[in-house]
Amino acid sequence: MESHIARILEPELMEDEEQANAYAEADFSESNTLFVDLFQENFPDFDGVRAVDMGCGPGDIALRMARRYDFLHMDGVDGSAAMLSFGRPALAAAGEPGTRVRLVHGIFPGVELAVGQYDAVISNSLLHHLHQPQVMWSAVRKLGRAGASVLIMDLKRTRDEEHAREIVATYAGNEPEVLQVDFYNSLLAAFTPSEIKLQLEEAGLDGLSVVEVSDRHLVVTGRLAL
Repeated sequence: MESHIARILEPELMEDEEQANAYAEADFSESNTLFVDLFQENFPDFDGVRAVDMGCGPGDIALRMARRYDFLHMDGVDGSAAMLSFGRPALAAAGEPGTRVRLVHGIFPGVELAVGQYDAVISNSLLHHLHQPQVMWSAVRKLGRAGASVLIMDLKRTRDEEHAREIVATYAGNEPEVLQVDFYNSLLAAFTPSEIKLQLEEAGLDGLSVVEVSDRHLVVTGRLAL
C-alpha cells in the first residue's frame, strides 16, 4: 500500500528566465531519448502524421520525435514564453526535422489546437505542474483522434522529504542549484500511481495504464477508445 506525504503544489509555469535558461541548457538527452524509445516500444507500428507534445518546454522531445519519424509533424505547446524562446534556435539549427515542429505558446485548457486530429498525444513532466490534473486528461481526450497513441511520462511523488533529497542528490547532485531546487519541489508536487489511476477512471480513460519505469518516473500509456 502506498504511503506518501501530502502533495505540495508548485507553480504551474516556469516563467523565470534564469530557471528556464538552466532547464534549456541542462543535458536531458538521456531521459528525452528514453521517452522517444518508450514511445516506439509501446507503439511499434505507429504511422501517424500529426502529434502534440503538451508542456513541451524548449521542444527537445518534439524535435527528437520529428527526427525519429520522418513523416511526423509535431505541435509543441507550452505556457512559458521563456521556455519556447530557448527552443526556437535549436529548431532553426536542426534542418529539415525542425521545419516539422511548430511551437505554440498557450495554456491548457484555453490554447487553440485542432480538436480530435492528433494521431499521438504525448507529454513529459507536465502533469505534476498542474494544480488540477483533469486539465491534462480532458485535453488528451479532446485532442487525440479515436485510437490515438498516448504516452505521458512524469515524476512520481516520494515517500517524504528525505527521500526527495536522496533522489535529487543521486540524479541531480552536479546540476545548478536552481535545477536541484526545482527537481526537489517537483518530486513533492508529483502524483502517486494510485492517484493517477483514479484520475484516469474519473476522466473515462480506463484504456490507459500506469506503469512505474524507474525509482522516480512513471508512464501512462495506451490508445484512446475507438
